[in-house]
Amino acid sequence: MVIDLTTLTVLIENTKPEGSPLIAEHGLSFLVETAQTKFIFDCGHTGAAFDNAKILGVDLSDIKIAALSHSHYDHAGGFPKLLDFAPIETVYTGKHFWSKKFSRTEDGFKYRGCGFDENFLSARGIEQKICHDILKVDEDACLVGNFKRRYNFETIPKKFVRGDKKIPDDFSDEIILVLREGDGLALVTACAHSGILNIVADVRERFSLPIYSVIGGLHLTGANQERISRTLNELKNLGVKKILPCHCSGEDFIKSCGGKISTGSVIKI
Repeated sequence: MVIDLTTLTVLIENTKPEGSPLIAEHGLSFLVETAQTKFIFDCGHTGAAFDNAKILGVDLSDIKIAALSHSHYDHAGGFPKLLDFAPIETVYTGKHFWSKKFSRTEDGFKYRGCGFDENFLSARGIEQKICHDILKVDEDACLVGNFKRRYNFETIPKKFVRGDKKIPDDFSDEIILVLREGDGLALVTACAHSGILNIVADVRERFSLPIYSVIGGLHLTGANQERISRTLNELKNLGVKKILPCHCSGEDFIKSCGGKISTGSVIKI
């Protein structure tokens, strides 16, 4: 009996294997291949992800769909370059994707957005589909947003603000990728700004299915050991069996997990 697997290829991440010709940068991009659909989840910062695809022997010429987890530069900034490689027809985003992103610095505010707007899409005839709650891609994949906040200690750093009025960013634009994994689910997160425990608990409740794997950026850079231990214990309590962190997960958290993924990694689900 042949069992269809979903394959994730990390086209770019902060790190790469030693001696590899691949390019690493602060950012994240996955090629997702289910039994029905092939699409891009996030595009990294510069578009170097798609130069990596060539090195990896990955053909992007038949990809018509891209999903952008949120509009920070390190996840959406590479999208314009993707169009040089793939005939994208549809872009999936969360709500409020076009709200400008900034980070608060000692000198004021620094723009952290994607660098393009909705006119860029319309000028190229690209349709934008907005995920408000759950948006199905195919039988094995869907996008999910609008997460409930259940864990008070999973706070969003005050440096993140959005819009012309520079209000605190609640990351209501954030979406994640949910994949079928056996009789349960695997979650692919880009940054988990909403809090990885909030996300896992919410998806688990909404789908009434176990979460077996958590993959991607978990935004725990700089987290103290108490928060790391608390997060790991609670993920275990929530039934998560496998954690494959990268990007913004933080070296201390990654070490606590005992492993990570990097540029060029291939994951079978």
